[in-house]
Amino acid sequence: MSPAPSLLLDGLSARYGVVPAVNGVSLEVPRGSIVTIIGANGAGKSTLIKTICGLVKPSGGTVTLFGEDVTGLSTDALVRRGLSLVPEGRRLFTTMTLRENLEVGAYAREAGAAVRRDLERVFELFPDLADRQSTVVGSFSGGQQQMVAVARALMNGPKILLLDEPTIGLAPAVVDSIAETIARVARDGVDVLLVEQNAEMALQVADRGYILENGAIVAHDAAARLAQSPEVQRAYLGI
Repeated sequence: MSPAPSLLLDGLSARYGVVPAVNGVSLEVPRGSIVTIIGANGAGKSTLIKTICGLVKPSGGTVTLFGEDVTGLSTDALVRRGLSLVPEGRRLFTTMTLRENLEVGAYAREAGAAVRRDLERVFELFPDLADRQSTVVGSFSGGQQQMVAVARALMNGPKILLLDEPTIGLAPAVVDSIAETIARVARDGVDVLLVEQNAEMALQVADRGYILENGAIVAHDAAARLAQSPEVQRAYLGI
């Protein structure tokens, strides 16, 4: 019997007041996979992520995490169950040092050998940050701050990592670096749900993709097949 998916959404909906923002979304992140959700600005991607993470209350449907119904649980409860989020816009503590930001990421864990190993691991992933632990992160470049945001999320020791628009506003070389980091994180055993406007990068790194329009899933398939779809190429890849 195969294990339950890391994340399973069944008919998930959310609204802002009377305005629907997410409409009956169903998807799954199987164990050992990278899944991406692509869509234009305003498609509902960030609202979907916030609903999964307990930041927006669902108006319908369910969220199942590692086989457990977690619909409506607090963000803190989800973090303690192995979910980490890299939010859109990074949301770092810019007046705090790099080391302090990483320590915040591990707030739900007891200090010990596992946390020290994860700290070593994030500096293996991001060697350019290793000698800047005492530097205030507000002085970092945009690309470096995105690295800090990913590193902070990994300090929770997650089993699944959600990334909301991690490449927005970044130079192409930094986008490539973030894509490689996502692939390495997945190889290390952390499942990934990636939300992106950059469909080219997302479909290259992911195993499976979903397309979100007006808060609803309109297509899904293996990422490689989506990338070859003429409709996807015209709408999202500029081909």
